[in-house]
Amino acid sequence: MPGMPTDGGGAIVPFRGEPGQGAPSPPPVRPIRHGVAPPIFRVYVSWSSGNLLQVACLRPPNSEGCGGAEEVAGSVVEVNLGCGGSGGADVEGEIDEAEMRRIEYGSVPAFALLQSRKNALADAAAMSRMSSVPDYAEWWQYVLEYSKTIGNLLGNPDSPSAFMIEDPKTILKVKEKPTSLRATWELLEIFYVDKQLQSWLPERLVDWLADFDSLLPATESTVYSKLSSFQKKLINLQIVEDDPDYWNGLSAALSVGYLDIVVNMLRFHGSYQLDQMDNRETENGLVEAVAVLVSTMPRLRPNLPSGKLGQCCKTRPDFVKAWEKWRGQVTKLECSAFWIQCSHQKTRDGLKNLLHIMMGNMKELTASTSHWLELFASHFLYIRPFTVGFDGMHHLAQKCIQLKPSSGSNGLTGLVIGVLSENPEVVLAECTKNFGPWLVTHAMELLTADNDYADTMLHEERPNLGGISIEELHRLVYAQVLCSHSLTWQIAPTYLSSCLNQGLGLLEILLLKQPIQDNRLALKTLEICRLYELDSVSTSIMKIAGIYHWKHGRKGAGVYWFQQAHDKARLDRIAQQLFEHIGKSVTEDSFKQWEGLLELLGPDIGSAGGLEFLHRYRDFKRSLQQALDRRSGEAARQTVDFLIQLMRNPSTPQRFWLPLLHDSVELLNCKSSPLMNVAETTLLLNKLQELSLAKLRPDFSSNHLPNHALSSVRLALASNLARAIIEDP
Repeated sequence: MPGMPTDGGGAIVPFRGEPGQGAPSPPPVRPIRHGVAPPIFRVYVSWSSGNLLQVACLRPPNSEGCGGAEEVAGSVVEVNLGCGGSGGADVEGEIDEAEMRRIEYGSVPAFALLQSRKNALADAAAMSRMSSVPDYAEWWQYVLEYSKTIGNLLGNPDSPSAFMIEDPKTILKVKEKPTSLRATWELLEIFYVDKQLQSWLPERLVDWLADFDSLLPATESTVYSKLSSFQKKLINLQIVEDDPDYWNGLSAALSVGYLDIVVNMLRFHGSYQLDQMDNRETENGLVEAVAVLVSTMPRLRPNLPSGKLGQCCKTRPDFVKAWEKWRGQVTKLECSAFWIQCSHQKTRDGLKNLLHIMMGNMKELTASTSHWLELFASHFLYIRPFTVGFDGMHHLAQKCIQLKPSSGSNGLTGLVIGVLSENPEVVLAECTKNFGPWLVTHAMELLTADNDYADTMLHEERPNLGGISIEELHRLVYAQVLCSHSLTWQIAPTYLSSCLNQGLGLLEILLLKQPIQDNRLALKTLEICRLYELDSVSTSIMKIAGIYHWKHGRKGAGVYWFQQAHDKARLDRIAQQLFEHIGKSVTEDSFKQWEGLLELLGPDIGSAGGLEFLHRYRDFKRSLQQALDRRSGEAARQTVDFLIQLMRNPSTPQRFWLPLLHDSVELLNCKSSPLMNVAETTLLLNKLQELSLAKLRPDFSSNHLPNHALSSVRLALASNLARAIIEDP
């Protein structure tokens, strides 16, 4: 759908009307970072996959004021229209253009290495008659290495705090801001790639939620938002245990496994103050007992990150034993008589609520959590701690959604449901709809790492897609986005070359469309051709570069590119043009105009086509001048050798025979001894006779020599022949 930009402030589609004046409210505006310098001549809008809209912005053809050869003439960008203002994961708002370009460039080596390994294993699978590459035991390890590399590009949620000295009353430490791309990638890695996580999958899901709880829909209250609000409120609180938000935050943090935050917040309790006016030893003892129970909670996992609390159990029998012991301690404290001696009602109720959460009371867990994902994680911590793997996860998720229905959704929640339902189609659709072509292109390797159904679905060639697979389709879409920007088109060949059906053809089109005005860009394009063994494309590019430079007056550059392309036909045409120019006159001044061009031919004159004659002619002229100036026998003999070579060489045009001989008359007549033997002189006389006969043809080209030129040459050769016969032994 093409369109011309309007004059109304540069808007593509103008809209009128202000809210509250009877007119409809203005539509939401999404900025487009296309990178094309004004003026924008034409805009094309078309639907892409999912909720993505493709917008192509083009500059006027042959526009003035270009900033150089690297000026962007047009760009294609994708705009995510999904989720609107409902708190959806808007990748464009999270990652700016420069950061996304860093991720795009950084992911290329990992992607190329994985494709190389896949091709090597595919060859091995064909030889060993295996059904597919994933049948190899080490394949998932290759994919995991690839996933870790890409994940590091997207950020590290476990990065250290930004402050060297932290406030002792800090609840949420300042870390690198998480992104939806990172959350999505890590979720796919957990469920589809890392087989080492299968023995503690629920715990890893709890860790994932702890890292990315802040990305849940902003329209709803979450554990992260509760703690953030209380963090701001904490500055002005004198007695924290009297504030309901304090106990609500503690319950919420404990329900999703923020053990370190819970212990830290419990230590804010007023009973820890040294300047107490009343007796609060029992109250403090109960607070400390709960803190100890929280910090020693058993966790079925191989290790705990630095700074995280809990009792790590690597095997299930050890975990069952530790869990029963710990749950008995929780029950014993809940039934203790010390609660009667605790005079502070809010402390007593708040601590007992924490104990009920640790005992897995469904009512308290439901009240403490806000989002169904948080309730989902709390089930694995306190109600179903022995659950391993996918068993019943999807059913539990549906139950949690019924208990905690979400008013808003984003890409992450939809993705989690698709993963838990073991439905690759839903996962791929959510990634396509919410996170764009970069994630889809790279995440497909994770989906097919150990999933035969996903592997078949993505790699099956489909007639309705033109005979290509879904995987190749998404790679081509991503390559198109890369090709539309002058700073990213260089990495598009990596993805196009991995598309066996249509990728190489599109790669050839991409390389042939690159501008060749700038030699650096042309050399870069030729290097890409060399890497992918596109010799025919490389030759075409060099021919195009030669034609461009020749037509724009850069004769030397044109000859250079024609030589690189071994374009003998065009070099012969250039030689004919030069022949026409210097054929009218053989004076030294006329030939000097072309000496610089001949220097570019270099020593490899065999690749110069018809220009080989001009190169030899230049050497002859120089030698002749030296021979006439020095009057030495050695220089004269060398000049005669050049003359004989020129007359024998089939590349010497016939119309230059007489000018060559006429230029040599003075040299032939100035010596008492003959410079040529009988055979050489006879050769030249035969050439002269052949030239006399050629004058009778209608296509003979005159050299504008004096009328007596032929007679002078014939006389000099006859004299030289006579002397050669006399002196010939």
